Amino acid sequence: MTFYVGIDIGGTTSTIAIGTRSRSLFRILEQFPTPSVAGPEATIRLLVERVIDALHPLSATLDDVITVCLATPGPATFDGVLMPSPNLKSERWRHFPMRAELEKSFQAHSHTIRVRYLGDGQAAALGEFAVRTGKLDLSADQKLSAGLPNGETERLRSLFFLAVGTGLGGGEVREGSVVRGSNGRAGHAGHLLLPQHAFRYEHDRKFRVGNTVSSAESAVSLSALAYQLEYRLTLPEWAAHSLNRLAEPIQEKAKRLRQLAAEDDPLALELLDDQARALGLVLLMVNYLGDHDMLVIGGGICDLTETLRNRYLQLAKEAYHEHALDGFRDLCKIEFSSCGDNASVIGALDFAFD
Repeated sequence: MTFYVGIDIGGTTSTIAIGTRSRSLFRILEQFPTPSVAGPEATIRLLVERVIDALHPLSATLDDVITVCLATPGPATFDGVLMPSPNLKSERWRHFPMRAELEKSFQAHSHTIRVRYLGDGQAAALGEFAVRTGKLDLSADQKLSAGLPNGETERLRSLFFLAVGTGLGGGEVREGSVVRGSNGRAGHAGHLLLPQHAFRYEHDRKFRVGNTVSSAESAVSLSALAYQLEYRLTLPEWAAHSLNRLAEPIQEKAKRLRQLAAEDDPLALELLDDQARALGLVLLMVNYLGDHDMLVIGGGICDLTETLRNRYLQLAKEAYHEHALDGFRDLCKIEFSSCGDNASVIGALDFAFD
């Protein structure tokens, strides 16, 4: 039996998907921490080990793998040479030929393996499209297949995907093909610039991502939430907040916001509401350029409770509608991802088949 592998490296966690020759998803592994501080070499060693371990229960080895597709936070070249990224901060990641070195490492075990490359936002868009159009068979994953939408698949020709996670990734599919751009860097909506009114406080606008402030990622990302939360906790109105009593890094406190919001915590709700409105502006900007059939919100934000997801989506739509030209106010579909936080790794697997 032959296998295909999709790998998604995130700034915080990584994921691996295994598929079979019949374009079927066999298994998605549990997310595991990315050793990003240790650098790309350590990450490559871990990825190869994890793929070997995943194949072992199937009585398979790397000799049974045909193609691997790698997705990483961008920007990167067509051939997967990583450019400076705010999500992979170690200097060793800069200009590292990630695709080629991962292929070399796999081929040390099995010379037949080929490694392809996509940006993680591009992979997420492709994964969402493949799932919604039935391009991939997901029946082996009952949890994932049970939540799939019905009815629109045959009419879906284009979508833009925004992945809200540690950063803010983006990607586009048009006429069934992922859009990569002339240099492989298409889709970086996280670095669009937002107007001042997208930020509640002057402090929030100053969060620098890459080489600029006031970007979409400066407002819509876990990193942005941490930056904003740290400031909020210094304000008199939040001085008695429970997070001020925790002796842990601000990034860890920010990860608690979804649970606190589910408990109707006012500060957590304020931060997530602000993020949703800012995301609505980003959705509007990408649709001005793309005029898509569907805009999809994905990434870790999909883990919100159903009540919070409805609230978040409604606020994003309201912000989109409020600021849109009349000709764009008849909203295209704006929905949460049907793949949850697995869109990028599913898209990487789909690209491996091709």
